[in-house]
Amino acid sequence: MPVSGELIAGALAGLAFVGCSLSSASPTPSPVPGRRREVVVNGKRVKTVDIHAHTIVPEAAAVINHPLEAPGLLWSNLSDRIAEMDEEGIDVEALSINPYWYRVERDAAAELIRIQNEKLAEFCAAMPDRFVAFATVALQHPQLAVEQLEYAIKRLGLRGLSVGGSVAGQEPSGRLEGSGLLTNTIGNPLETTIALSHLIFEGTLDRFPGLKICAAHGGGFLPSYANRSDAVITTFPNRVGPLPKKKPTQYLKDGQLYFDTIMFTGEAMRHLIAETGIGQIMIGTDYPFPWNKVPVDHVMSIPGLSDDDRIAILGGTAAKLLGIG
Repeated sequence: MPVSGELIAGALAGLAFVGCSLSSASPTPSPVPGRRREVVVNGKRVKTVDIHAHTIVPEAAAVINHPLEAPGLLWSNLSDRIAEMDEEGIDVEALSINPYWYRVERDAAAELIRIQNEKLAEFCAAMPDRFVAFATVALQHPQLAVEQLEYAIKRLGLRGLSVGGSVAGQEPSGRLEGSGLLTNTIGNPLETTIALSHLIFEGTLDRFPGLKICAAHGGGFLPSYANRSDAVITTFPNRVGPLPKKKPTQYLKDGQLYFDTIMFTGEAMRHLIAETGIGQIMIGTDYPFPWNKVPVDHVMSIPGLSDDDRIAILGGTAAKLLGIG
């Protein structure tokens, strides 16, 4: 039985899957240890949403004896997580789990995902003002994945779907071995770049115009070099394959693709916004991995933003996508 793309697009309707002018912004006070930092822009309290925060469900990992990657992923360290959120000014985390089950056989994958999604929903229901979560599915078993997604969204109330950049693919080549942790430094954003490029050139975004996807790592390298994707169509028109309905750069701006803020300078963020539009950007921290310990200050330092721009990035856009009141 073929997988129903319409079902996937429908189930993901909520996320259907991130000179300096601060004169008009009210300064946000530095956090006081033990107190929750409240983010205020021009006198308005802003609910901040971290679109890229990780966790793990030990009971699910135990199905295949998967080891723990980092203690900060555990819910048993909840007080530490809440304390860090409060210090950083993050009101709500949208939780996702890095996929480790894409090579698991069907029965084990079914049990693992059932436990994982039900535990995610249970955890978020206990603290709905601080956590929402993305569903997980076994993409290596497509029909099972559709069933898991429908159950997670329609029955458990999870807010969207988190997926890896590839499914059971080959490990990065030897060129990424050696010093520099290049499998992460280059490999992770490269995976994002490749995945987004396939969605554009294979016509997926055209077939499912209601599909909305938030890309980690600021979209990888694609936003910085997307014009080459436009140019290849005119340079090698007979070698590209079936053409997408729009220029590839247009997909970055038209409301289907969103990007987190895991960039590392205000100028890098300014450029990302210039290529995608302000309404496509949401805070991401990659918690518990400390890429950016000052996510709110990072947003406030982006050159040339208005108060409304900052509010959108800090939480307004994510709240609309995820149905956070």
